Amino acid sequence: MTDGVQITHLDSGLTILTERMERVETVSFGAYAGVGTRHETAPENGVSHFLEHMAFKGTERRSAAEIAEAVEDVGGHINAYTSREQTAYYIKMLKEDLPLGVDIIGDILCHSAFDPAEFERERGVILQEIGQANDTPDDIVFDHFQLAAYPDQPMGWPVLGTEAIIRALNPEALRRYMRAHYTPENIVVSASGNLDHNRVVDLVAEHFADLPKAAPAAPLPAAYAGGEYREMRDLDQAHLVLGFPAVGYADPDFHAAMLLSTLLGGGMSSRLFQEIREKRGLVYSIYSFSLPTNDAGLFGIYAGTGEAEAAELVPVTLGELAKVRESVTTAELKRARAQVKAGLLMSLESTGSRCEQLARQWQVFGRVVPVAETVTKIDAVTEADITRVAARIFRAKPTLAALGPIGRVPQMPKILERLAA
Repeated sequence: MTDGVQITHLDSGLTILTERMERVETVSFGAYAGVGTRHETAPENGVSHFLEHMAFKGTERRSAAEIAEAVEDVGGHINAYTSREQTAYYIKMLKEDLPLGVDIIGDILCHSAFDPAEFERERGVILQEIGQANDTPDDIVFDHFQLAAYPDQPMGWPVLGTEAIIRALNPEALRRYMRAHYTPENIVVSASGNLDHNRVVDLVAEHFADLPKAAPAAPLPAAYAGGEYREMRDLDQAHLVLGFPAVGYADPDFHAAMLLSTLLGGGMSSRLFQEIREKRGLVYSIYSFSLPTNDAGLFGIYAGTGEAEAAELVPVTLGELAKVRESVTTAELKRARAQVKAGLLMSLESTGSRCEQLARQWQVFGRVVPVAETVTKIDAVTEADITRVAARIFRAKPTLAALGPIGRVPQMPKILERLAA
């Protein structure tokens, strides 16, 4: 037990984590499968996301409408998401309705029907989703960035898949994928809120008893290559993502990289926002991000700018990367530390956030990390750590994705020359 967290391992291999929050009237409950885009093969890219969609389209006991009605009849909320390493199914309800929530999530994972008519309708919905993403430049540029960073491997493929692959998938492909990956050993069940741990264990044991038995294959290691993607489009803005190989969750520099991202481009007081938007007016939107995974990570900067401004934007951004390698002030680090800690502690007020954090920590670290431990590690990061990690990240081979009126975006040799300075 850690910070009020209780853990039970069923004989089936399923892990159950709960955290009691006595002063709330709700419970968040979720099943988090350790499978996502990076576990797919080339002919099935997008199957993880397709499977997430189909989960709500009917089981052997409930139609799609009956699932929705059962949840909303009691004022609950149910949803799901797919990432490159995880697929999550979660529900939030009043505390007395938890048995219904566990029943529905268990039913979805154990007894999905994959009705052919529903399958075809959802295929159409996903194709619309792909089309919408392609028409949203500040969205699709991240897919191009990911593929340029990790070419010819699952870590670089789009979560949604491609139109051609989605058109070719059939219900049996989804059943086969579910049988291979939605196993007790590969799923963490988590709940947070006003609950009783033993009651949750009993409910999960009952409603998750029919999960398939299999040994999921480990994904391929992420192999960062770096490169660039450029596409001229008739748009009002150029959308740019510049990134580098960074750190994974278990890397000793994880917390320093998180603070670096906040200090460099994490808010209105950050260096990039102040220098590039406030002082120079080159962008409307600019921010940095840190994307850790189990065995790797990416650090990136997104900016949306006009065609004329792109020529100045890139060298100014590269200049800021050079500066943060050299020095960081105590005030900057203190501000970044406060932002990160506040975000962490504020998230603890949400049953949904706590539920998700429990599962993710277990899947990444094999344990639940006490909040005090995380805060201590954040507090331990020094100015020297920030500059050291900045040098480590920003001297690596970059990846660039550029979309829109990009004729004035500097070519990669110029970018490399500036980074090496």
